[in-house]
Amino acid sequence: MHEYSFEKLDVWKFSIKFVKDIYKVTRKFPSEEKFGLVSQINRAAVSVPSNIAEGSSRNSSKEKSHFTSIAYGSMMELITQLTISKEIGYIKYDVYNVLREQAEVITNKLNALRNYQRKA
Repeated sequence: MHEYSFEKLDVWKFSIKFVKDIYKVTRKFPSEEKFGLVSQINRAAVSVPSNIAEGSSRNSSKEKSHFTSIAYGSMMELITQLTISKEIGYIKYDVYNVLREQAEVITNKLNALRNYQRKA
């Protein structure tokens, strides 16, 4: 099976694992949040690897870095939503800390990828 260039990126691999972890956590949210916070968190999480993949298909470095920036923005949105979820008691502090550490790894890698793309 062919492996696409984005599938070789650690940041894409980490963000796929992160999406799975996010879905496991949001399954435990109250049912009344299904179309609210759960939907927003899940969509923001899915947006990260999706934008990395979409950006990899673009021809110019400027376009690639644009999609990496969108992925980074989705991570900022997600961190905010996770913080809100922790503050209102939907996520335990220890679970939040694990997710926050994963988010920091991903944002650091996105930042490095974006810097590389801008120099290319």
